[in-house]
Amino acid sequence: MAKETDADRDHPADTDRPPDTDGTADGAVTARPWRERTTWVPAVAVLVLALCWGRDLPGPVVAAVGLCLAGAVLSAVHHAEVVAHRVGEPFGSLVLAVAVTVIEVGLIVMLMASGGDDASTYARDTVFAAVMITCNGIVGLSLLVATLRGGRVAVFNAEGSGGALATVTTLATTALVLPSFTTGSRGPEFTGAQLAFAAVASLCLYGLFVTVQTVRHRDYFLPVARTGEPPDAAAHAVPPTRAATWWSLGLLLVALVAVVGLAKVVSPTIESGVETAGLPTAVVGVVIALMVLLPETLAAVRAARGERVQISLNLAYGSAIASIGLTVPVIALASLWLSGPLVLGLGPVHLVLLALTAVVSALTVVPGRATLLQSGVHLLLFAAFVFLSFNP
Repeated sequence: MAKETDADRDHPADTDRPPDTDGTADGAVTARPWRERTTWVPAVAVLVLALCWGRDLPGPVVAAVGLCLAGAVLSAVHHAEVVAHRVGEPFGSLVLAVAVTVIEVGLIVMLMASGGDDASTYARDTVFAAVMITCNGIVGLSLLVATLRGGRVAVFNAEGSGGALATVTTLATTALVLPSFTTGSRGPEFTGAQLAFAAVASLCLYGLFVTVQTVRHRDYFLPVARTGEPPDAAAHAVPPTRAATWWSLGLLLVALVAVVGLAKVVSPTIESGVETAGLPTAVVGVVIALMVLLPETLAAVRAARGERVQISLNLAYGSAIASIGLTVPVIALASLWLSGPLVLGLGPVHLVLLALTAVVSALTVVPGRATLLQSGVHLLLFAAFVFLSFNP
């Protein structure tokens, strides 16, 4: 019989003890003290929100609020990763995607509420930026890491990734392309009935995708090894305890409240900064999408380093699907009380980029295997999108 150590007496094996562990996106679970910054940052962010709400803030204070906002975003996605690791795949990727989308929708609505007519394109610009970042930036970077670190070829499930890509393409076309060609109203806008149809259709298609991903064809979205077989589950670290999961879920909700509120506080500064620099309005959407998807990108890269490219693609395409499937219905409801028009249709340059992304992505996922060349193509498309956003 093994002798009881001092560590055993200090930390008995009890799954309901206070959380001192958390998970990371690549499945690792590491010891974390309760003083971990992802624990106190959400509380600090909420306190800052209470102190700054409804006040005209000077520049240095706005900068400090921006740091709190960034910290709250990182904390929110971190705690979503903990919950995701507990529930497993593909539910984990779904948790991350929904959490990021809630942040994104909150930022969009807050900016549109304070921007008036000048904010009529924020929803379109942010959603399109999310699609380009996920389908080109995250996918390209994940394939790059997988092919350089794990081997010459990145392997994933073509059935799951192909279905996810088809869903992204359909949602993007319905919400962002059709408004540029309908004739019911002037400009690239939906009429009320058309917007209602797009919102309902987006929500239904999102629900169908979630059902397929988590119930009917869950195995299509699980990681595969180079031999085509699922990776050894024993290689994965032990998930966080039940108490740690509930702890992270509560902190996730706190962080989301802080993100939405602080976005409202700093939104006037973001808009005035873009206007002062003489940049296009679309840059605001790009900044929002880059900010909320940066932690998602890190999670996808960590999964790719662990030779779980399918998880990276789940995160990328799942975020794009949630971004459209959940944002469009919320924005459609918000348009009932938001002043000003709601422009959703893309311009010619973005239409070309979206069409090229759809074709290239299909050629990437259909074989179920990708090389360094595919990663370079996607990263080039992402670079073109960023460059043309700042220099149209």
